[in-house]
Parts: sequence; C-alpha cells; structure tokens
Amino acid sequence: MGEHILAEVGDGLGIITLNRPEKINALTREMIADIGAALEAWRDDASVRIVVLRGAGTRGFCAGGDIKVFYESIRGDRHQDFLDFLAEEFAVDSAVATYPKPVVALMDGLCMGGGVGLAGHASVRIVTPRSMVGMPETRIGYSPDVGGTHLLGQAPGRLGEHYGLTAGSMGAGDAIEAGFADFCVSEDALDDVLATLPDLAGLPAPEVAAALEVLHGTPAPRETSTVASERPWIDAAYAAGTVAEILAALDATPYPGAAAAAAAIRANSPLATETALRAIRAARDEGTLPEALAREHRVAAFLMDHPDLPEGIRAQVIDKDRSPRWVPADPAELDLASIAGVMPSP
Repeated sequence: MGEHILAEVGDGLGIITLNRPEKINALTREMIADIGAALEAWRDDASVRIVVLRGAGTRGFCAGGDIKVFYESIRGDRHQDFLDFLAEEFAVDSAVATYPKPVVALMDGLCMGGGVGLAGHASVRIVTPRSMVGMPETRIGYSPDVGGTHLLGQAPGRLGEHYGLTAGSMGAGDAIEAGFADFCVSEDALDDVLATLPDLAGLPAPEVAAALEVLHGTPAPRETSTVASERPWIDAAYAAGTVAEILAALDATPYPGAAAAAAAIRANSPLATETALRAIRAARDEGTLPEALAREHRVAAFLMDHPDLPEGIRAQVIDKDRSPRWVPADPAELDLASIAGVMPSP
C-alpha cells in the first residue's frame, strides 16, 4: 500500500484506513488503486471475514476526491485522464457494493462525495453525532457521482432532489432518514465497535448490523434529525418538472426551509442542478447502481465540456471568492435537450 492507505489483517478483520488526515482523507488516484487492491486480495482470503473502512484523524472519514487534481485535469485539457480515474473509482465503489463479505463503514465526521461512494455502498454504514454526510457537487458546477445519484434516487420521497440540488449536508439522523446510513453510535464507541467485530465474524451483514446496533447504537441527536418534519413541503415542491419550476414552487411555499433551499439552489450552477435533477430521477426509475454509475460517467464527460465546472472549482476551492459566474446564470435559459441527451441508458 502507499502511504495514504493502511491495510491491516487480524482477528478476522481486514481494516482499510484512509490515511491522509491533513486533507480530511481526500481521495487520490493512488489511494483508489490501493483500496481496490486490498479488496481484491481479501475477496477469497479466508482470514478476512469482515472488512472495515475508516478514516484517520478526527475531522472525518473522507472529504471526497482531491478537487485540485480534478481542476488541473480540466484546465490542462486532460479530460480523458480524469474520466479514466473516475472509471477506476466507480469500479471500487461497485466492488464495495457487491462485496461477498460484510463491509462496515465508520462514517465519523465529514463524509462527502467520494467518501459517500465508498461508505454509502457498504453493507453496514455507521454514523456518529458529529457526522456530516453529503453530495455537494452542484456547488462546483458538477453533478453527484460515485453512485450518489443512485443513493439520492432511492431516498424517501423527494429528499434526493432536495439534497442533490441544494448540495446540502446531512447530520446523523438525516443521513439515516435519507438512507445514506444505517444507525448511529457515539464517537467514543467506535473502538468498542472494532473490538466487537471479531466476535461477529462469519455472520451475514444484516446480522452484523443488528448486533452492532443493539450493543453500541445510540439515538441520533435531535438536532441532526430535522428533515423528516419538512418532508411535506419538500415532496410537494420538488415534484415539479424542472429546476426553474422547482424554484417557483419553493418561492411559493410559506416555510423558512423552502426559502433557504431556494437560495442554496440559486447559488449553485443551473446547468449542474438541472443535470443532477434528471440524473437522480433516471437513477430512481432504474433502481440499479451499475446503470447509475454508467450515466454518471457520461454526465462527467458532458459537464467537463462546459465552463461551469472549472469556474465552480475556481470559486469554491482555488480562489475561494465564493462568487462563481455561471453560464447561463438563469435556469430558464438552459438547453434542456442537450441535458436530456446524456440521460438514457445505451
């Protein structure tokens, strides 16, 4: 393994630790390759009966992909290089989702973007009271990937559209409500979870999850569990057909949360939000991760050819002026036909 991935085997466990804490374990191509290699090596290794995914440090499991590398690839007109990286990352995410042994993801702290691609598809997904989970891609002119459209599409009601378009984060309770996590444990109990897992080696994933929740689970804090009470206006407003129509519905909704959602969407790329909306709905209709990943790869190629993606990264990550200049700036001016052309499965 490289210096940023630690892979250890013992007591029936294979533990993969993302070891780049100074960057909140943001993923590089080398890290993805090392994770994939460990998963492949352990697939038929009888000494590994449960796989654990965790992040080093106290700030988070994984902040996502290394956005600056993404930016350099786009600015350097090396689109194919980054598309190849995405294909490798998506393959690892798919391997997690289909792994023949239980995969336990410890989603402590920040878990965004590429971190959700790893942890969100695991068979046992554990959050803590300090977890913040999300797919913030529309904020940088991009659309949720790493199977994020599949997870958003499977969320109850219209929560997927809400989180995908606003790029909002979920606390522990809301992540469970939206189907991005299974249960909550105290951050102080994570070592106890690891100590318990050897006793559960050999059990199927649902029984591992049930045992861990009974032994170590704790109710998610009330302040992290807010979205369920807002489902009525969310489900009504986000049923509209386009982003422009959703914004009109939110503007007409007399709840503070609706006004905040509309403001968040308007701050994001109109092209990215409309693309995300359609990708989430297509993933919901199909209901399978492979089809969602294939579409997300096409969407990535599509968005790389538009100025909003480098501009969004510049504004949010490089210059950090938080003042992106979107093209077009108005969702009503989008070429909806070009977006629709990326969506159908081949």
